[in-house]
Amino acid sequence: MTEIAKLGPSQFPALLREIPDPPETLYLRGTLPPPETKLLAVVGSRRMSRYGKDACEHLISGLAGYPIAIVSGLALGIDGVAHEAALDAGIVTIAIPGSGLSEEVLYPRTHVRLAHRILENGGALLSEFEPDWKPRPESFPQRNRIMAGISHAVLIIEAGLQSGTLITARLATEYNRELLIVPHSIFAEGGAGGHVFAKIGAAPARGPEDILEALEIEKTETARDMALTDEEQKVIDILSEPTPRDELIRALEMPISAANVLLASMELRGLIAESMGEVRKNF
Repeated sequence: MTEIAKLGPSQFPALLREIPDPPETLYLRGTLPPPETKLLAVVGSRRMSRYGKDACEHLISGLAGYPIAIVSGLALGIDGVAHEAALDAGIVTIAIPGSGLSEEVLYPRTHVRLAHRILENGGALLSEFEPDWKPRPESFPQRNRIMAGISHAVLIIEAGLQSGTLITARLATEYNRELLIVPHSIFAEGGAGGHVFAKIGAAPARGPEDILEALEIEKTETARDMALTDEEQKVIDILSEPTPRDELIRALEMPISAANVLLASMELRGLIAESMGEVRKNF
């Protein structure tokens, strides 16, 4: 088990010391990223939609290679997806649960293995609660101020009008943090909460470049920006929206074996990703 360290205010990340109600103490398992790293809090509904999951994975994967760490709350739904997407992209991630950090109380129990992966990959677990603190309803709004306070920007993936995610969003505006929202259909319940904040100036996150801009990080050339072959460009053109693999292969009008080799190569390069039988652009 990773040792739990106790931090005083002088050891807190700088931004957290600036909020009106900073914690008196923090408990830490793992390693916090260096001070020059920009922290992006990613929050959203526990009852996420497929669109929300895809958007979360797409946006986070596009941040690979930049001095960014992902902050979230280890909860079910979008929080878990955000941590997993960061790990898959090789991005450090920090989990701030609504419990203490001891193995016996770490919450939710279904994400204990995810917490271990975060630590194994150079990330951190952070909490102001005593190590053996069991979660209570009031613990989660309380920890949300840590998530907003520690971060340079907060990204809302999706949230209904009654979602606890909106507490973090409200705190982000009070703490003068950048607030971004994923655009949703006007008919989608999961977009209603974020759209409320759009009225007061939250910026839309339509792609990773919008996040980089909010974090004041200059976009650099990556492998994804390199020239594509004609076949690769055709795949990207077809994937204006997630497409079932068999439908994509038919649209390519090439031998199945050759299409599979092409798609495998593009997936290895990070150009596309496949989930639940559907293929999507990954940038």
